[in-house]
Amino acid sequence: MRGVPPELALPLDRAAATPLAVQLAEGLRAAVGRGALRVGERVPSTRALADELGVSRTVTAAAYDQLVAEGWLGPRRGAGTYVLATAYVSELRGYGPEVRSHTTNGVDLRPGAPCVAVLDRAAWRRAWRRAGDVEPTRRPEPAGVPAYRDAVARLLLHHRGLAATPDDVLATAGTTDGFAEVVAVLRTRAGRAPRVAVEEPGYGRATALLLDAGADVVGVPVDDEGLRVEDVPSGVDAVYLTPAHQYPLGARLPLARRAALVARARDEGTLLVEDDYDGELRYDVAPLPLLAGLAPDVTVHLGTTSKILSPTLGAGWMVAPPPLREEVLARRRATSVRPGPAGQQVVAALHADGALARHLARLRRELAARRARVVDAVTAAGHAVRGDRAGAHVVVPLPDRATEEAVVDAAARAGLLTSGLAENHLDPGAPGAAHGVLVGWAGPDAADLDGALTRLGRILAP
Repeated sequence: MRGVPPELALPLDRAAATPLAVQLAEGLRAAVGRGALRVGERVPSTRALADELGVSRTVTAAAYDQLVAEGWLGPRRGAGTYVLATAYVSELRGYGPEVRSHTTNGVDLRPGAPCVAVLDRAAWRRAWRRAGDVEPTRRPEPAGVPAYRDAVARLLLHHRGLAATPDDVLATAGTTDGFAEVVAVLRTRAGRAPRVAVEEPGYGRATALLLDAGADVVGVPVDDEGLRVEDVPSGVDAVYLTPAHQYPLGARLPLARRAALVARARDEGTLLVEDDYDGELRYDVAPLPLLAGLAPDVTVHLGTTSKILSPTLGAGWMVAPPPLREEVLARRRATSVRPGPAGQQVVAALHADGALARHLARLRRELAARRARVVDAVTAAGHAVRGDRAGAHVVVPLPDRATEEAVVDAAARAGLLTSGLAENHLDPGAPGAAHGVLVGWAGPDAADLDGALTRLGRILAP
């Protein structure tokens, strides 16, 4: 077999920041995913493919080496390289992070999905194998796997500047799970449903959790600098916020507001719950000090691997003041409800061989390049974007709710899954409510994203 069959469609963007070998590997994975290359089929030689695409053989060889390492391709002695069943079948059966970002409903541009395209699949599989080699435990570990807690402590120190020890870290199943435990402790302490202030607009899952727990939820306005600290009412038991990259508007809470919030929390006996949403993803300047670093005595810090690796792991963390940490542990011991250890073992293995640090570096480079493409597409359509140079989504402001709904509906008809700001408000119809559409870029693969941005630009254009 020589040359590239037309149905393969392996476009390479030589102006993109993503290396050609990475683009080619992504294209070949996508070809297997959509059936253009089938299991057992021979792929072109590296030389023939290089000639066909007009690239050096180094590019095609590097792409093939990566796919062989991941299990997508495999050689047959004297007969070339063939598509193997293992990689694609395992993805379909749910044994690994999802490779194909699009679904039957369209390309998913909603925030919150991880960029699994940059995961080193060979390192991912090695980590799962190493996790499987760990001896089974005889008793549960309520605080979490020790190696995982050590990995998180080092991650927080090196990437977020938080000097936490492994003993300070509690494993969770994610930020929402950790927040649920905090809410349960607050209820026990107060002997009633807690009163909690949240950002308005803010993270809908956290608000839904509070409402489900019967909490008294109070919305606090958000502006271009994040939570308006002066508008936080007195008498609340806790304030839940996303200071690193406010969800959904994308602001970074300035140091002066952080200091004012900490001062009020200490004066009024309020607990601060810091959801470090997208905290690892900044592309311009270094992140500001965490609230947990400024005030560990009144702050619960929550984080997750779902956005930086994959929700497959079900692994997050909590760093809390010692009294609250002990109350969480007491509840876990009493109920035997605790996060599963398997995902924790995988994260620990990724950290142990340096794969986690390398992944975060790749992730920042890839997402920064994707953000530039998104901003270019939106501004070319005549719109501004709202949000710091951070995270994995921006907001396209729109004049009113009717326009927001029209854009979301038009995007759906064009095969794009988007979300509007309305679903992030406690009261979308309240005076002063923000309107707009959220555009995320982490979930889709590179080819899907470029096509989706073209369609989105047409929808947004006047």
